[in-house]
Amino acid sequence: MKNDRGRLVLTHSTYIPGLISILEKLVQIEGIQTVTPAVIGSVRSHSPQFKLKISVPIRGGFKAIARQGKSVQEVFILTTLEQEQLESAIAQCLK
Repeated sequence: MKNDRGRLVLTHSTYIPGLISILEKLVQIEGIQTVTPAVIGSVRSHSPQFKLKISVPIRGGFKAIARQGKSVQEVFILTTLEQEQLESAIAQCLK
């Protein structure tokens, strides 16, 4: 029996608060193969609410940017979904 669930790759020791629980929901969605949180950094502007939005297309998927407070983190999403489908999947996970 094939497992159609995506894979969440946890390689770093630090993540934006709340990011992992959202990514765990995201990998449950059909068409999403691998989700890898990457570089974390800080920015000047403050984002009071958690945000996850598509940044740019990459080979095999998209790079997304997660924001919370003054923290920002890149998230690489390998998927067969189109950008609009992925954006609505992310919106579902953020609800």
